[in-house]
Amino acid sequence: MNWLKISFKIVAVIFLSFVFFLLLLFRNDIPKDEIVEKYSLPESHFVEVDGINLHVRFLGEGIPVFLIHGSFSSLHTWDQWQQELSPYFMTISVDLPGHGLTGPDDLQRYSIMDYSELILRLSDKLNLPKFHIAGNSMGGAVAMQVASTRPDRVLSLNLIDASGAPKPEPRNIESSSKNNSSRGGGAWIFRLAGHPVFSKVLLKCTPKFLFAMNLKQVYGDESKIPKEAVNRYFELMLSEGNRQATLDRLRSPRNSDIDFKRLTMPTLIMWGKKDTWIPVTQAYLLEKAIPGSSLVIFDEAGHVPMEEIPTETVSKYLSFLGVEVRPKYLDEPNILTYAY
Repeated sequence: MNWLKISFKIVAVIFLSFVFFLLLLFRNDIPKDEIVEKYSLPESHFVEVDGINLHVRFLGEGIPVFLIHGSFSSLHTWDQWQQELSPYFMTISVDLPGHGLTGPDDLQRYSIMDYSELILRLSDKLNLPKFHIAGNSMGGAVAMQVASTRPDRVLSLNLIDASGAPKPEPRNIESSSKNNSSRGGGAWIFRLAGHPVFSKVLLKCTPKFLFAMNLKQVYGDESKIPKEAVNRYFELMLSEGNRQATLDRLRSPRNSDIDFKRLTMPTLIMWGKKDTWIPVTQAYLLEKAIPGSSLVIFDEAGHVPMEEIPTETVSKYLSFLGVEVRPKYLDEPNILTYAY
């Protein structure tokens, strides 16, 4: 019977250690007012659309450019892009519902189709009949859905490590299983958050080190991760209701209906070659699916090249939009943008 007592003690110690570990990781939601005060920007506005108080950042004047962030992210991911684009365009970045300062949607409208309809209604409210649109990761799928639904309103499309590429026809069972996930093999956080047990734990016990690990995955060069980025991603997730919204979103169907034949507007596809979430093979599938699209690969970047190498990526985008990138900043810019 001694071995039973010893086994019981070992199990009890392991269990108590686990409980103690969870207690150390326990985090209450951060009140919304506190998060808004800390992470709102001078150009931040809150715009009510379909009962959702959207956090929107406007910067610049001219033809509008919508910038759509990816899963687990916020409009802050576009900060440097907005600063570089704003001398030539009116840039509009948005915290999608369940993210950032926008927070949860009571009706749980978190699908790709829901988000795309929200962007179109926001553009209606802002009286913007035509616009450019760029999106990263999940935001890329949203941008494609917007362009597919209303191609008459989208001047150009920019897809940055975007989800939503059509699945290739499998040549055999092995290749089919390898290509089954559009998120790529590195996106373990999606599987963890979608697990019925771990998801409930993450709802209250959210370790900060997961966000540090997450950023190391999405950057090709982890030395380029800004020190404040980990805190921002972590605290915005802890904003009141965002954790529950994230779990609700990941459990819901993506619900997209992208018709690639309707994406006839000028399209630029940009990809980090070191992306472990959505591998570069997806970039070539998108290039093949979208007629006349152009593809640019950044060899040293990961899943969020607009964050990791903002100057290099935004210069490519400006060139695509018809703005000459000047080696001498005292010279006047030559602007030949896609017009209405």
